[in-house]
Amino acid sequence: MSGVPLRVLSYNVHGLRDDRVALAGLVRELAPDVVIVQEGFRRFRWRHKCAALADSLGMVVAEGGLPSLGNLLLVTLRVRVHETWSLRYPLTPGRHLRGAAFARCSVKGARFTVSGSHLATDPAERPAQAALWKDALAQVNGPLVAGGDLNEGPGGGAWRTVADGFVDTASVAGGTPLTFPATLPRQRIDALFVSPDVQIERYEVVETDAARRASDHLPVLAELTLPSD
Repeated sequence: MSGVPLRVLSYNVHGLRDDRVALAGLVRELAPDVVIVQEGFRRFRWRHKCAALADSLGMVVAEGGLPSLGNLLLVTLRVRVHETWSLRYPLTPGRHLRGAAFARCSVKGARFTVSGSHLATDPAERPAQAALWKDALAQVNGPLVAGGDLNEGPGGGAWRTVADGFVDTASVAGGTPLTFPATLPRQRIDALFVSPDVQIERYEVVETDAARRASDHLPVLAELTLPSD
């Protein structure tokens, strides 16, 4: 196999309100190189809390927390982080302030950018956020991995906006991979996309007892191959 392997997990952790021991054990068992977190810490002592979460998973913080409104990018020491930044979407009065996190990284010399976002539950607010995230993703050069909770399925306009020009990692899996709610999944609202130059080796929605205890969403795992420089 040519290229460099990369394991990526995208996970809405439900504000860390569920079984954290199950969460830590699950992520450590899955052994991803990168975790794209939605609903991470974003308020009081958020730096300490994000660092403690990363440490419990055997990882370190690349970007996120308050600057990206709870989106969080975690990496193992196998991944080198070169540059990070965050994006905030305009606030709709009475709604949550939301955003996205970005990190330019490399692993064994193969460069890639990873981004994560959590779009609004409000269908009137969501399309504009999707467009802003998509505009930011479109400015990224080279291999790209983008994951998030889009709060709608593949038939929705916001999903189609973000997905345009990318490859849905679920395309290599059979059937309809449902992700929410974790106890009895009925919807697919958690997405993981890659740019066409990234090869998808495997895709999985992780359905285990630990996953059902750890969050109200099921995590999405993809095994990828990055192009070698």
